[in-house]
Amino acid sequence: MVPPPTQSPLESPLDLLLHTSASTGSSPSPGTSPSTATDASPPPPPDGSPWPPNGSWPMGRGRGLGGGEGVSPWDIALCAAGTVMACENALVLAVLCCTPSLRAPTFMLIGSLALADLLAGVGLVANFVVRCVMDPVSDAVALCLAGLLLSAFSASACSLLAITVDRYLSLYNALTYQAERTLPFTCGLLAALWLTCLGIGALPAMGWHCLDTPDNCSVLSPLTKDQAAGLSVSYLFLFSFILHLYLQICRVAFRHAQQIAVQRHIVNNAGSPMPSAFCLMSSTRKGVSTLSLILATFAFCWVPLAVYAMVADPTYPQVYTYYLALPAACHSAINPVVYGFRNPEIQRSLSVAYTTYLRSLFSRPRAASSNV
Repeated sequence: MVPPPTQSPLESPLDLLLHTSASTGSSPSPGTSPSTATDASPPPPPDGSPWPPNGSWPMGRGRGLGGGEGVSPWDIALCAAGTVMACENALVLAVLCCTPSLRAPTFMLIGSLALADLLAGVGLVANFVVRCVMDPVSDAVALCLAGLLLSAFSASACSLLAITVDRYLSLYNALTYQAERTLPFTCGLLAALWLTCLGIGALPAMGWHCLDTPDNCSVLSPLTKDQAAGLSVSYLFLFSFILHLYLQICRVAFRHAQQIAVQRHIVNNAGSPMPSAFCLMSSTRKGVSTLSLILATFAFCWVPLAVYAMVADPTYPQVYTYYLALPAACHSAINPVVYGFRNPEIQRSLSVAYTTYLRSLFSRPRAASSNV
């Protein structure tokens, strides 16, 4: 006679409790086994993410950002940021293209920045749409999207550098730079800039990726660890160079303000030069505060992601990458406000376009009523 199987006093109540909770949480159909009902439960959140598990989303269980496996709530946030970026920069480009007076080299540089940020926004929106439609995303599509984003953000950073150099030279060589800075020279400079950035974006499609060797991937997939480190070093070097130029701009601006105040004091000895000198220094301080705000915004948005891409390991939770990538993407939504909408001539063009549109909008009902 075979003895019945023995159970420990703790094992039987625990099994009974688990069986009871499983049956109350999801009541399987009569023809479904308990193991099948257990397998149908949603997976736990990956990598300790605070978001709900992606298995509860109908479009897949992907972790987004280079994973090629569906979308996540972070992809939705990046898509929203990309939509705002595309709309703002499209408005800046429309104003620059439709206004004949905005053809100076300075506005060409602003247009290059707006075009780069527009492509970055389109890339983020396309990334979200592709992850909704394709599950999983093919390697070719993933490499094309990565190349588009890499080219767009590289062109945006290089355009910021070009705008900073233009401001520095226009202040440092105020007498000769306006004559030397011609439109063909600016167009050639921008063509070289965009060709370089397009070449950088084409590297993933030419084989510079980690899809064949997943162990060599960085947190910025499909870039390898060495490529991500090189890109991060380039961004940090670019930021340090922009910081150096802005410090030189502040130094030259204060020196010019002091020289103008001294000249006014010599010319106008009978009057009091203090109000004019005070106005010059206050305007200079206002410009310095604006430059400081620009630098602080750039540093807050890009430096954490660049440092994290150098030191992070792909085994780190993916949510950390999203935390740092979202501010970097939002920086392209701040650029049109800082460099475009704050410009007096662009503001004037927008005001004229707005008033013209309102005038035509209110004149249509009057014309229709007069015809009746």
